[in-house]
Amino acid sequence: MLFDTQTIDLDLSRDYPGVFETLLRDHTTQKNIFWATHNYRDLGERYSFKAPILPELISGDKNRIIIPRVQKDDFAQQVRVKEMAEVFTPSWVCNAQNNLIDEAWFGRSGVFNTEIIGADGKRGWVTNPEPVSFPEGKTWLDYVQDTRLEITCGEAPYITSRYDTTTGDFISIAERIGLLDRKLRVINENVHNSTDWLKAAQLAYKSTYAYEWQGDSLLIARESMLKTFFENFEAKFSRKPFERSLKYIAYIISWNVWQMDGLKAVIPDSCGITETVTENFFG
Repeated sequence: MLFDTQTIDLDLSRDYPGVFETLLRDHTTQKNIFWATHNYRDLGERYSFKAPILPELISGDKNRIIIPRVQKDDFAQQVRVKEMAEVFTPSWVCNAQNNLIDEAWFGRSGVFNTEIIGADGKRGWVTNPEPVSFPEGKTWLDYVQDTRLEITCGEAPYITSRYDTTTGDFISIAERIGLLDRKLRVINENVHNSTDWLKAAQLAYKSTYAYEWQGDSLLIARESMLKTFFENFEAKFSRKPFERSLKYIAYIISWNVWQMDGLKAVIPDSCGITETVTENFFG
């Protein structure tokens, strides 16, 4: 599972099947998340709209069934735009909007990076290499625990920017601009032993939320968040996190990043039409 846009050899369904199963859980229904899209119905009944997403359906030789939007063909992208208004946001836009949140929180601009426009007109950013300093009365832990939510998250580009969802380009840890990426950067700068780092990272994940209608995008978002944890831990401590640590983060993600119709605040496609017939004296 599922795809990768960078070089670490991490296949969750192969290497951590228990963790992978946790990422598939839906705590609203106490079942697995479901497809909630007709895009896969040609693969059979087990891939139909209401069918649960199961490990065996998307792992092994089937691990390319779910892929990010940027890797889908033009027709598949157009279908999802038409059916679900699915349009993904470039990383530079995510960065600009996340910067507005931080500008309000810190009371100043340019905390994490500076937005730029290149000579070719391409927009981007230059990362501020200096450790983040905090305003009077606020600490790094306050920032880590501050609540963040991405609505109708798709593949969650506002939360973690492992890759640009419109180009597929991998983004290195130091250059990432997501809400969770920023929290983990602050943790990396302030915590230097693995025990305390794990505790702080758990707080960061517990205060970061998102929801999404389509099961495939939701799973990509969840996996991206978990891989973000894996990558940051490995970069910080030059070793892989223990499986129990991965499983706990996956458990937090499975609660905080959920499947929902954002317009109605219900399970997708769960609102049916109920016809009520009331009999009176005349029948």
